[in-house]
Amino acid sequence: MAFFLGIDVGSGWTKAAICEDNELKSYAIVPSGGDYKKAAKEATNLALKKLNLSVKDIKCTVATGYGATMADFANDVISDISCHAKGISVLFSNVRTVIDIGAQFTRAITIDNDGRIINFIMNEKCAGGSGKFLQVTARILHVNIEELGRLSLESKKPVEFTTACAVFAESEAISRISEGARPEDIVAGIHKAMASKIMTLVTRVGMNPDYAVTGGGGKDIGLVKAIDNELRSKAYIPYEPQITAALGAAIFASSK
Repeated sequence: MAFFLGIDVGSGWTKAAICEDNELKSYAIVPSGGDYKKAAKEATNLALKKLNLSVKDIKCTVATGYGATMADFANDVISDISCHAKGISVLFSNVRTVIDIGAQFTRAITIDNDGRIINFIMNEKCAGGSGKFLQVTARILHVNIEELGRLSLESKKPVEFTTACAVFAESEAISRISEGARPEDIVAGIHKAMASKIMTLVTRVGMNPDYAVTGGGGKDIGLVKAIDNELRSKAYIPYEPQITAALGAAIFASSK
C-alpha cells in the first residue's frame, strides 16, 4: 500500500488529505492561525491518526495554498488553482467550471476533461465575493458563520445592497439594521450581492457547464442557492468543499 499526502495551507484554514490509489482515505481541517508551519503539521498528524499511520508511511507529499512554503516537509509545491482543478476532476468528471470561495479570495476556473486549467480569474484585492464578506456579516448580526446559510433561506424580502464591496456593505448593513431590516433578509441580500460578484468572475472566465462550488463558501447553502439562481443551474458540491485543493495535491503526489 502506498499513501500520498496533500496539504493545503490557506489563509484561514489548513487542510490535509491522504489518498491511496487516487482514493481519499482521510482528511483533517484546522485553523491556520498565525503559525502556518504549526497548522500544516497539526492537520497532517490528525489525518494520519485517523488511519493509524505515521509520517514514514507517506510516500510523497505535495503542498499548496497561501502558506504552502511553510509545509517544509513537503516534497513539492504546486499552485492551489491547479490543485483545485485536479481535485474537482477526480470528484466530478463532468464539471468544467470551478468556483472556489475561500477566506480571502474567490476564483473562477475552467478546466478540460483531464482536470487541466483552461483559464482562471480571481477577485484579487476585493473581498466582496469571498468568505471575508460572510465573516463580516456574521459579526454584524452576532451569529455564527455556520448559521448564515440556514438563516438566509428564511428570508421573505432580501435586502437590496447597492454595493458588492465588503467594506461599504458593512456600513450599509448596519444602516439597514437600524431601519428595522430582519437578519434573514440582510443575509439573503448579502448572498445575492456576493452571487452577483461571482457571476461577474464566471462571465469573464467563460462559463462551461457543469460547475462546482468549493472552499468554505460551498458550505453556505444560502450562498450556493444564490449562485444557482444567478447561473440558472445547480452546482455540484463536494462532500467536504474545503478539502478540494488538498485532495488535488495528494493526487499530484501520487503521480510523482
